[in-house]
Amino acid sequence: MFKEKYARWMYGWETRLTTRDENRVVRPLEWGFDWIAPFLESHGFGAAVPDAKSQLDDAVAEAAMVRINQILIDRSDIFFGYERPTDFRLESRHPELFPTNVRPETLAKDAEIKRRAVEGKTSPAQFLRFTSPERTPFPENDLVNARWYPAPEHKDPSRPRQAIVVMPQWNADAFSHNSLCRIFNRMGISALRLSKPYHDIRRPVELERSDFAVSANIGRTLSACRQAVVDVRCCIDWLEDQGYEQFGVLGTSLGSCYGFLASAHDSRLRVNAFNHASTSFGDVVWAGQSTRHIKQALAEAGLTQERVRDLWAAASPCRFYDKIISDEAGGRDKKVLLVYADYDLTFPLEYSLQVVDAFRRVGLNFEQRVLPCGHYTTGETPFQYIDGWYMGSFVYRAFKQLRKEKAAAAHVPSVSVAKAEEDPVSR
Repeated sequence: MFKEKYARWMYGWETRLTTRDENRVVRPLEWGFDWIAPFLESHGFGAAVPDAKSQLDDAVAEAAMVRINQILIDRSDIFFGYERPTDFRLESRHPELFPTNVRPETLAKDAEIKRRAVEGKTSPAQFLRFTSPERTPFPENDLVNARWYPAPEHKDPSRPRQAIVVMPQWNADAFSHNSLCRIFNRMGISALRLSKPYHDIRRPVELERSDFAVSANIGRTLSACRQAVVDVRCCIDWLEDQGYEQFGVLGTSLGSCYGFLASAHDSRLRVNAFNHASTSFGDVVWAGQSTRHIKQALAEAGLTQERVRDLWAAASPCRFYDKIISDEAGGRDKKVLLVYADYDLTFPLEYSLQVVDAFRRVGLNFEQRVLPCGHYTTGETPFQYIDGWYMGSFVYRAFKQLRKEKAAAAHVPSVSVAKAEEDPVSR
């Protein structure tokens, strides 16, 4: 009886939180071949893109986009590969909120932050900037932004330098997850809080929300996914240049999807915290409460959940379970946290449970934690502190274990030395 009442209360709370923003826009279905064609053509797959006349036939266009997704999955090392940027630099500026809703309390908070900056009551922060390898028609989006939280130098010079890339949820403002980065600093772990494509300072001026990251434009959503993944990997490149040796990624919701795909294609990402995780990109968009406006556009165009699933297959973690566990991705050495919520209406529970089953099936080394709330209520008290404890304690333990593994490896004699010590003739 109590459990049923709690569930009704939680679902009601979750629904109120996901419906309070009234600036969601229903945009019609667009196939978006122009967003993905430059990549395909530059890598010899241009024939997969139908000509302009054929794109007007929805059946032909849909079939072509499904084939393109399969190409991207089969060639995912190329799709999520990139040319290393050459313009890494640190920029100093006052932090801004970049809100994605127009609620009075949020706009008042934004105004207060700007006022304090003008009056000199806040300190500038450092941001890593570089040009993303994935180009879009929006220059502001292509200039990657990651707030830099360097940990103080440790007194032990032999301690490996460790860092983590942090990606908040879809439509997060620029202050989301910053407190986590400060906590990691206290653990001796540096952090780059990455602004995902079309988020905060990268958001085109005509948008109130980060709509272009996930929308009814199929090709643009795939482009945003690729951009996010390669941006994560580029951040690791820069951290390596700074002398860091051990790396992790923490992603929440959409950030979790991007983080998983990055880790599946980059063996350097040893510590992985997936905060709210699901299987198929299309399933979440179709069944999730916070993407109901996108589902509306897709349904009005006559699509079904099964067909949407195929249209975004290349952005779906479930297509890369075998990839993340592969030797090439360093899967056996990865340390993984999977967090999901019992009353999630955005990443429905059934899909998160499928992730748990899949991780067990492929043999991934992971821990699971379950929140007694929903997706949006995770950001409310007391659940935000429970979630923070799950993520913070895992990251602390995982990086500590990496340090121990490195120290142990340093004391293992080489094969030649060990053989010589065991060979009586060589003594």
